[in-house]
Amino acid sequence: MQSNSSTQPSVRGGLTSRHPQPAAIKALEDPSIRRHTPFEDAQALFTGVLFVSLAMILFAQVGLLTGGTAGAAFVLHYATGIGLGKLFFLINLPFYWFAWVRMGREFTLKTFVAVGVLSLATEYSPQLFAIERIHPAYAAVLGGLLLGSGCLFLARHRASLGGATIVSLYLQQARGWRAGKVQMVMDGTILLSALSVVSPERLAYSVLAAVVMNLFIAVNHRPGRYAVL
Repeated sequence: MQSNSSTQPSVRGGLTSRHPQPAAIKALEDPSIRRHTPFEDAQALFTGVLFVSLAMILFAQVGLLTGGTAGAAFVLHYATGIGLGKLFFLINLPFYWFAWVRMGREFTLKTFVAVGVLSLATEYSPQLFAIERIHPAYAAVLGGLLLGSGCLFLARHRASLGGATIVSLYLQQARGWRAGKVQMVMDGTILLSALSVVSPERLAYSVLAAVVMNLFIAVNHRPGRYAVL
């Protein structure tokens, strides 16, 4: 017999909770919702990674950076000269355990694939094409929209680009907090740490990119609007 109460105890990740479930989690447990096919997941992951890799190339071209683990990779890249793709892959390694425990095997494996492909794309894409000239403000807005779109593609197919995104998506599912707002707080912290490696002007353009990205996610990835399947 099924209970009509939304406060019925539920077990998620080995923990029992009597708190009301967020709408996104209820949607996940609704058997009437059709899950994405492997082909749909593959094309979404590929498209999302392609969008994000283009954004990172734009930022690297004009000396900007973003938030999250990608932002941390940019800071280290500008400070040391080590390849951006290599740093991005290495920085994300500690977050996979948290993703496995809190978000599940499927999410973790898809995220690992997305991070790996993005690391390769970021490392080798500059050998495939070059951008001769682009204004930092244009790169910030275009890059922010590309990042937001790419992250949204991945989120809607149970994947992410690791790091801070894992934490923000978990808090949205578990607590109902908007992923975009959580991400914005973490991104701001990363951007402030970049003052030692980029000029204030480039940092201001980077903040613009982060605002554009996170507003896009906040508007389009509200709890309950779209089930993360």
